[in-house]
Amino acid sequence: MRATDAQVRKLMEELSRHGKLGLAAMRAGLHGATARKYRDLGKLPSEVPMKRNWKTREDPFKEDWALVHEMLRDAPELEGKALFEWLCEQPGRSYEEGQLRTFQRRVREWRATEGPPKEVFFAQEHRPGEALQTDFTWATELDIRIKGELFVHMLCHPVLPYSNWEWATVCRSESLAALKVGIQAALVRLGRVPEFSQTDNSTAATHSLSSKKRAFNDNYVALVRHFGMTPRTTGVGKKEQNGDVEALNGALKRRLKQHLLLRGSTDFESVEEYEAWLHTVLVRANSLRSRRLKDDLDGMLPLRVKCLPEYTEDEFRVSSWSTIRVERNSYSVPSRLIDERVRVHVYDDRLEVYYKDVPQFTTERLVGRNGRRIDYRHIIWSLVRKPGAFPRYKYREELFPSLTFRKAYDALEDAMASERNADIHYLRILHLAATEMECEVEAALDLLLEAGLTPDADAVKELVVPHVPELPDIPVPDVDLSGYDRLLQEVSL
Repeated sequence: MRATDAQVRKLMEELSRHGKLGLAAMRAGLHGATARKYRDLGKLPSEVPMKRNWKTREDPFKEDWALVHEMLRDAPELEGKALFEWLCEQPGRSYEEGQLRTFQRRVREWRATEGPPKEVFFAQEHRPGEALQTDFTWATELDIRIKGELFVHMLCHPVLPYSNWEWATVCRSESLAALKVGIQAALVRLGRVPEFSQTDNSTAATHSLSSKKRAFNDNYVALVRHFGMTPRTTGVGKKEQNGDVEALNGALKRRLKQHLLLRGSTDFESVEEYEAWLHTVLVRANSLRSRRLKDDLDGMLPLRVKCLPEYTEDEFRVSSWSTIRVERNSYSVPSRLIDERVRVHVYDDRLEVYYKDVPQFTTERLVGRNGRRIDYRHIIWSLVRKPGAFPRYKYREELFPSLTFRKAYDALEDAMASERNADIHYLRILHLAATEMECEVEAALDLLLEAGLTPDADAVKELVVPHVPELPDIPVPDVDLSGYDRLLQEVSL
């Protein structure tokens, strides 16, 4: 049995009194050799690590470990679970699922004692004002809502790694437009410019070459050099080289989560209100970093240039489908612009379309590829004249502005003698929504559907278009003004 701390303390107390080891060991309840050991060590048993040289149970992998050892030596990247599953498949083996953890522990011990050297990551000293690290992070986990609707978004997150000063802007995708807004907002806030602008290998800043390396996009290089910085990126697959901003991504979201709990709600009236709240939280956080931030600012140059537009600009020819294709997504435009060239300002969250420098319309920007945003108002005039194109129209599903319109069309199909009649009535309803108010047409459809009536075009028009009231014929009486003349005469006297 191992000696206890209380026994050794008693031993030391007795030795301090009379110095006789045998008597002290007897009174402490210790063997003489054990007493001598702790007297010479001058430590308590709890302070002396005890190496166990015996096994508590028989090794279940004893017969196969030589084979496993050889396989690990030949292919050190083999994982314990894969090896265990392979062993279980071999004839004559009777391993159980519960032994997986034991086997994985044995493999881990082999890697630590006999395995190949592992990659070492070296802590780096950050120089004040050297670089602005920028990264994107999804913020959907914060459960932010705009007027009750879940707001799916990202944060563009620039950081100064020396002081950990940070800023963030709301964006919808990892795009160059979002990167431009985020970097410019941070630099304007600082009023200074670092030497480097560092990102990971996102497509917003880099693109792939045939050699499988990454090169900077021309537009990103132009943005960075406009502010006098040098672009710098991490190695492909080397996220740890952007470690400061990567770590602060999680810290930022934890901070925001706590402030949302203190606020008592994740719902905001608008995206602008949410972003204003976000910036308030960041200002408070940055106020705690003011001392090191001063060192950062001292190592940076003053911001001496104006900000670039927050959009990229391009020209597109409107197809005969009355659509343009912007960044692999299709958008409808007014049919009067077919075969014309339009200029598009591509923001992170929207597109602004111009013809001859005159704004035509603004639409929400799509995220991803091969999406489509078709506004029935742009094409309904042609569809009403050519209803036969509706059943197999490529973007047919985009012509149902809401679930109510879809239900109305289904009701028309059930009620009409033919699909063509249902199409004609539905297109007339869409035409009415384009010329009047969509919300009024939708309300009329709801009323008809709830009443169990067929929502044909005439019934909807009856509810939406007000009747012109008949003006009554009111005779105009003759007015005698002589009384006013007498009154004026009396006043003049």
